[in-house]
Amino acid sequence: MTHPAQPTASHFINGAYVEDTSGTEIPVIYAATGERIATVHAATPDIVEQALSSAKAAQKEWAKMTGTERGRILRRAADIIRDRNHELSVLETYDTGKPLQETLVADATSGADALEYFGGLAGSLTGEHIPMGEDWVYTVREPLGLCVGIGAWNYPTQIACWKGAPALACGNAMVFKPSETTPLCALKVAEILHEAGLPAGLYNVIQGMGEVGGALVTDPRVDKVSLTGSVPTGKKVYAAAASGMKHVTMELGGKSPLIIFDDADIDNAVGGAINGNFYSSGQVCSNGTRVFVHKNIKEEFLKSLAERTNNAILGNPLDEETNFGPMVTENQMNIVLGYIEKGKAEGARLICGGERADMDGYYIKPTVFADVTDDMVIAQEEIFGPVMAVLDFETEEEVIARANATEFGLSAGVFTNDLSRAHRVIGQMEAGSCFINSYNDAPVEAPFGGVKASGVGRENSKEAINHFSQVKSVYVRMGDVEAAF
Repeated sequence: MTHPAQPTASHFINGAYVEDTSGTEIPVIYAATGERIATVHAATPDIVEQALSSAKAAQKEWAKMTGTERGRILRRAADIIRDRNHELSVLETYDTGKPLQETLVADATSGADALEYFGGLAGSLTGEHIPMGEDWVYTVREPLGLCVGIGAWNYPTQIACWKGAPALACGNAMVFKPSETTPLCALKVAEILHEAGLPAGLYNVIQGMGEVGGALVTDPRVDKVSLTGSVPTGKKVYAAAASGMKHVTMELGGKSPLIIFDDADIDNAVGGAINGNFYSSGQVCSNGTRVFVHKNIKEEFLKSLAERTNNAILGNPLDEETNFGPMVTENQMNIVLGYIEKGKAEGARLICGGERADMDGYYIKPTVFADVTDDMVIAQEEIFGPVMAVLDFETEEEVIARANATEFGLSAGVFTNDLSRAHRVIGQMEAGSCFINSYNDAPVEAPFGGVKASGVGRENSKEAINHFSQVKSVYVRMGDVEAAF
C-alpha cells in the first residue's frame, strides 16, 4: 500500500517513528480483498521500555504547563486532523474495511471532536475552595501520571483520541496499544499530536498482541489503564490492573435492547434498527441487537426493514457509493457465520441475508432473524456482526423485564411517540448510554459507557476528566492547634 498517510514504522515513541524488526511480524490485511497491505512488528521488551520510560519522563513537565497551554496543542491537532480528514479516512478504510462513505464522517472527525472538546476544557480544570469557618479547605485536581490505552479494532482513530484527549488535557502521558488487527491509524494520531506541538514522549503508540498489553498493564510505573474491548478481555485486564491498584476505565461489549412500541414512527424505528445493527457492518459495541417489536406492528416493521435492507450497497469500500463493508477479518466473518447457522438451527425465521456475499473480501449480507426467543444463542451472546434479532412483545412491563435480563448493560433505546412512556421505560433500563427515538449517537459532549458486565467508568464529556485525574484536598488551619496533651 502506498498511500500519503501511511505510517513509516511500527511504533511512535518519544516524538518519532521507531522500528524494531525483531518483534513478531503482524500482517495488516485489507478486509475488502484479503490482501496484505502493510506489515508491522510487535513491540519487543526494549520497545515497551522505551515507550514507558520516555512517557514517564515527559509527563512531569507536561503537568507543570497550564491547562490552557495544553489545550492549545490539542485544539491545533484537531484542526490538522480535520484538514487531512480525507487521507485519514482512506487510511481508516484500509485499516478496518469500513466504507469511505462512513469513515469520512464518523472516524477522524470524531477524533478531532474529542481533541477539540478536551482541549477547550483543559484550562477550566480547577479545584474548589471550601470554607470551614475561619479555616478552609482547598482542592487541587492533579493528573494520575502515566496512562495506558488499549484499543479495539472497530474505531481505531476515534478510540486513540477518545482516550488520548482527556488523558493529555489532564496533564498525563499515554502509551497507547492499538488492536493488532488495525495498527495503522493510531500512529497517525501520535504523529499529528506531535506536529501540533505535543512534547516528545507524551503520546506513544506501540504494537502488539495480548503479551504487549499485559506488559503495559502490569508495569508498576503505570497509574491508569483504559481498555476498549470484549468482556472476557476486560475481566482479565481489570484483574491485572487491580493487583497493582491502578485506576481503570473498561469500555466493553453489549447485547443491547432496542424497544419499538406500536405508536412509534415505523420509518424512524426501522432507521434506528439499521443504525443499531448494520452501521460498521454491525461491528459496534453499543449496537441494539435485540430489537423488541410490539406484536401489533411486527409484520409491518419486518416488511419495511426487508425493503430497506435491499438498499445496502456491498462493494469496494473506497467507492463512496458503497454503504456496507466487510467484516474486519476472515476470523470475525467465520465467527458471525457460525452465529447465523445457530440462528437457523434454533428455528428463528430468516427474513433476509443469512450468508456470505459472493465477492472478494469478508462480506456478510445484512441478516435479520424474526420470531427470536430470549433463550436463543443469537439473543444472548454478542455477535459483533450484521445480525439483527427481532423479538415480539406485548406489554411494557414484560419488555422491560426481558430487556434487562442480560449480563450486559452498555446501551438501550426506545422508539415511541408517547414521551411519558419513553422516559419511564429508559428510566428502568439497566444501561449506561441510552437513546429515545434514535440510536447509537455518540457526541463527545455526552458520557459513554456501560453498567453490569459492560464495563466501569465513562469516556467523553466532563465525566472523562474524573477518570483521568485525582483530587488532592488541603486543610488550612488559621488559628492555634488544640491537642489532648
